[in-house]
Amino acid sequence: MYDIIVVGGGPAGMTAALYGARNGKTVLVIEKAAFGGQITYSPRVENIPGFASVSGTEFADKFMDQILSQGVDVELDEVTGIEDGGSKKTVTCASGNTFEGKTVILANGVKHRMLGIEGEEDLVGNGISFCAVCDGDFYTGKTVCVAGGGNSAFVEAVLLAEKCGKVIMLQDLAEFTADEKLKKELLGHGNVVSYFNTKITGFDADPETGFRGVKIMDKVTGKEQQIPCDGLFVAIGLIPDNDPFAGLAQLDDRGYFASDESSLTKTPGVFAAGDCRKKTVRQVTTACADGAQAALAACAYLRETEK
Repeated sequence: MYDIIVVGGGPAGMTAALYGARNGKTVLVIEKAAFGGQITYSPRVENIPGFASVSGTEFADKFMDQILSQGVDVELDEVTGIEDGGSKKTVTCASGNTFEGKTVILANGVKHRMLGIEGEEDLVGNGISFCAVCDGDFYTGKTVCVAGGGNSAFVEAVLLAEKCGKVIMLQDLAEFTADEKLKKELLGHGNVVSYFNTKITGFDADPETGFRGVKIMDKVTGKEQQIPCDGLFVAIGLIPDNDPFAGLAQLDDRGYFASDESSLTKTPGVFAAGDCRKKTVRQVTTACADGAQAALAACAYLRETEK
């Protein structure tokens, strides 16, 4: 039986594993896709302290080496359920494997809502981005499109408008749904252009010339056109995948774990960390902070229960 089982191998999960192992606990990390999480899609990251510039993959590899050197065990599998047995939590995976732990840290992250267009995933990190804080500097003075018209899209677009030569908003509805304050702030910039009732239908990109633009269609008239741009920021929402754990940790109305910075859930011995919990800022640094807090909370729980 492990002292700590971490669900998710992104920055939050691997930080939790690191802190747990360095506190003398046995730790298992179970990741369903790729260790490192969404940061592995970024070819260049420049907002991680201590790294002037590093690829997401390189950062993840270094992190992985670090936790392995501390004796952390890892499994590539998808957690489908967790049974709370009090002092023993049984974690079941899609493969049929089960693991037992005294505590569990839920760091399963979120995924960006995609447009669902052919070739989209291949362009993530190569013309398509999700985070203006992370990638906005790469488009300084250039033209970018932003897909979306809600608060998330406007927060990203405000940051981009301060750096980019031109920001083109592509909204699939007849009007923006962002708060009035955000709309006033963004549309006050002279370099913002808006399209409504717009469906993105494809991309102009290839390995030799790179990303050159988006193809759109007016949903009312059916008119099609191509908009030249250097990059596309997709900001149409995040999707937490927390439903399998709703019996252990309360969810808010958007499906995020309703845990604050303490990382506590309604179930003793189960903690939440990273983008999967309710929070206002989702960055690699805040994910790492969450992971550290969750691991230390788990260690404190173990000390109390093992007295």
